[in-house]
Amino acid sequence: MMHYDFVFSGFGGQGVLFGSQLLAYAAMEAGLHVTWIPSYGPEMRGGTANCTVVISDQEIGAPVLRRPSAVVAMNYPSVQKYEPLIALGGLLVYNASLVVHPPTRADIRCAPILASEIAAELGNPKLLNVVLLGALLHLTGALPIEIVEHALEAHLPARRREMLDANRRALWKGAEAAQALLAPA
Repeated sequence: MMHYDFVFSGFGGQGVLFGSQLLAYAAMEAGLHVTWIPSYGPEMRGGTANCTVVISDQEIGAPVLRRPSAVVAMNYPSVQKYEPLIALGGLLVYNASLVVHPPTRADIRCAPILASEIAAELGNPKLLNVVLLGALLHLTGALPIEIVEHALEAHLPARRREMLDANRRALWKGAEAAQALLAPA
């Protein structure tokens, strides 16, 4: 059985909704069962927003997550909030550019990605969400990046079409950054 449950979290405006929704669309296009639940009330004005995404090859009984297997944290408040909740042996992919104090749990895998720097190198700081998504995909194997690229092409709003190639590069740069974490020192 294939089953992944993720939380995406960050400040409003960091692309929490877009990154998680892109993953959900890609999973649907791959023929999988998906739930996507956003939480973004007053968070859209600068507080912490989050989304849960559950992907499975079986029907999903409960989309509510108490102990997610993986968290994508785009800022330090998100690391603080979700690090204690990650399931034993789970994964924390975080934007090391904005996290002052690294996570402390030894019973989870941590992937510090300099997402803000990578996004800036790509020419747009708003790409950090897609950089982190690329890292998550590489580290979990939830979906091939090519499927997410296809979903990006199909679901990127018309007003953002000029960002298609930059988003593709961001996915691959995130995967490369995650790969570098696994390389010998």
